[in-house]
Amino acid sequence: MKIYTKTGDKGETALYGGTRVSKASARVDSYGNIDELNSFIGIAKSHIDDEEVLRQLKKIQFDLFTVGSEAATPTDKLMLANGKSRLSLMISEKEIEELEQWMDAFEVRLEPLQYFILPGGGKSATFLHAARTICRRAERSLVFLNESEEVRAELITYLNRLSDYLFVLARYISKLDNAPEEYWNPNER
Repeated sequence: MKIYTKTGDKGETALYGGTRVSKASARVDSYGNIDELNSFIGIAKSHIDDEEVLRQLKKIQFDLFTVGSEAATPTDKLMLANGKSRLSLMISEKEIEELEQWMDAFEVRLEPLQYFILPGGGKSATFLHAARTICRRAERSLVFLNESEEVRAELITYLNRLSDYLFVLARYISKLDNAPEEYWNPNER
């Protein structure tokens, strides 16, 4: 099977259900940002040794494929006549709560924040900080899409919580790597 289809050569792509849209559409932008986030988490993983963290990040990458598949599906194509989703997997409160539990477990091992943290704290943490900013962009793009086409609230909440998780994880990885965090303290220059 060939990877290239040539059907996107004129700047359009097909969504789930066959609808063709511009590659510059809000929907395509949103799932493209989710895909970029997933790839950047993969980069971060390649610099992390902690098995528990790697297990969590792998689960998150799996969940991001789930988020992306729903983001690629127009709302009118998402539900079947019987009220069930066309997609076999959808993000739920369970995945959001899982992120919260993981964050809580990391935070008890960290010093309380007193100042903003400059992105850094070692190579692994820096990649996680970059992933966090990409996650925020993905979240904003879903919010923008939601202004014109309905997006399930769980998707936006999941990305919001994931960016928080990536921030806490970056701090935790800095601690594991013995890489000091740098603070933005407006009283010091």
